[in-house]
Amino acid sequence: MATLGQYLIGALEALGVGHVFGIPGVHNLELYRALPRSRIRHVTGRHEQGLGFMADGYARASGRPGVCFTITGPGLTNIATAMGQAHQDSIPMLVISSQNRRDESEGGRGFLHELPGQLAIAREVAGLAQRISEPSELPQALAQAFRLFAVGRPRPAYIEIPRDLLASRVSGLPLPEGSEREGGHHPQEDDPELAVRARAHGRHFGVGTNRPVGRKSRVRIKATNETMTAWEGLTTSEA
Repeated sequence: MATLGQYLIGALEALGVGHVFGIPGVHNLELYRALPRSRIRHVTGRHEQGLGFMADGYARASGRPGVCFTITGPGLTNIATAMGQAHQDSIPMLVISSQNRRDESEGGRGFLHELPGQLAIAREVAGLAQRISEPSELPQALAQAFRLFAVGRPRPAYIEIPRDLLASRVSGLPLPEGSEREGGHHPQEDDPELAVRARAHGRHFGVGTNRPVGRKSRVRIKATNETMTAWEGLTTSEA
């Protein structure tokens, strides 16, 4: 029987995640026990702020969500800077954070890395922030995060999991519905000419982001050759 941490790694694989940026710690070790048996490549950092910006850069370059593993307390406050930037720049980023055991958190008793209001802090810099209270909640939380990335304006998503839940044994949990591979549709792919021109410059059109622009903006871009040329000049020279 797998642990919830092992399930999570398998679920991320099913969602198309190939890279994770993280720092192992006593609170999130269950995530790392399953990684060697997965196809996910782990990129280790020295500081969570750096992890966040690596994930941000990965998302901008690849068009896929950047995924981070952090620990309780200072792990979140350190990565919050990168999350805030991603929030304003419309970058898809998934931050999975540990939390103290359910009977330890939010009690003010001085447990390691205890941080009052951890979830509230995350909500300020995330489009979606959730705490997992039971293993059965995790599949839906992951599905909601990837739906956020695929529909509307992408923002960081934050999922917080107590370490006793990460180590708990689970069975029968379904894989999240949908995936980044299936749901990460880029609008410019509807127009072959626009897609070719965008890819030729190695990035998608947009302001402050590599995410694809919406349909109305694409109509404006395509209105005249002069407009397209102006956007191409901005994309290659000034962005």
